[in-house]
Amino acid sequence: MFYLLSLLMGVLISVMVAFNGGLTERYGLYSATVIIHIVGLLIITAIVWMKREKFFPKRFPWYLYLGGAIGVLTTVFNNFAFGRISVSAILALGLLGQSITGLAVDHNGLFGMKKYPLTKDKLLGLALIIAGIASMTTSFEAAAVIVSFIAGVNIVLSRTLNARLADLTSVRVSSFYNYFVGLFVAIIAFLLLGGNEFAPGGAVPIQNWYIYLGGALGLAIVLLANILVVKVSAFYLTLFVFIGQVFSGVLIDMAITQTVSTRNILGGILVTAGLCVNLLIDRKRQSVDA
Repeated sequence: MFYLLSLLMGVLISVMVAFNGGLTERYGLYSATVIIHIVGLLIITAIVWMKREKFFPKRFPWYLYLGGAIGVLTTVFNNFAFGRISVSAILALGLLGQSITGLAVDHNGLFGMKKYPLTKDKLLGLALIIAGIASMTTSFEAAAVIVSFIAGVNIVLSRTLNARLADLTSVRVSSFYNYFVGLFVAIIAFLLLGGNEFAPGGAVPIQNWYIYLGGALGLAIVLLANILVVKVSAFYLTLFVFIGQVFSGVLIDMAITQTVSTRNILGGILVTAGLCVNLLIDRKRQSVDA
């Protein structure tokens, strides 16, 4: 059940990226980021208010509120890398950052999360996953490679911090803080970096209304992540989301550009194979322990 929801999360991310891409084309990256966070904040504020939950229940460690800020930095880092290295390389390096961070969180139980030790018998599955990442990497530029890797690290940190805050409050209140803090940081990024952007005049054509749904999909993704992070290991969650994202992304590319990325398909197959190997090992160990 939770693995299927993880795959769904990856599909939603692909659709969200397509919607946000349309919004970015119209308004610019930093303006679009502000709009996305406004939409998400309005929706989650209404949900929390209808549930009659407290927006500010009590004070918690300051770092637990940084999930939304880290999410905005991820967007900025990916934007920096875009055009300097290939999109598949950005995706692969982000997965590498997520995988390594996920393994560190799992193995050491960081941020109070449940421990999932990495054992030697899982190295074959890990090797297949690394091969899948390598097959998707086609170009390199030092700065872009570094920020793409850090963007992957940020994704795991953001969703882990949001999940820990959700443990102390609720899934909805944690999501509210994700968008509340994220909007604050997005506005600062716009003021510092978005000076050349402007909102074009005229209304958005009615057939393009869906580009404003990125914020709503983002909220659904944050809510799902807050639920799944405490149910699925950080490493497995990363891989399931990636698989859902890669294959749905291939279908979206086919629909929009009529092209197929064989490298992404191969990478997705190898990552899926590595994930299946590790899942089978876990299941075998659980049956022996039982």
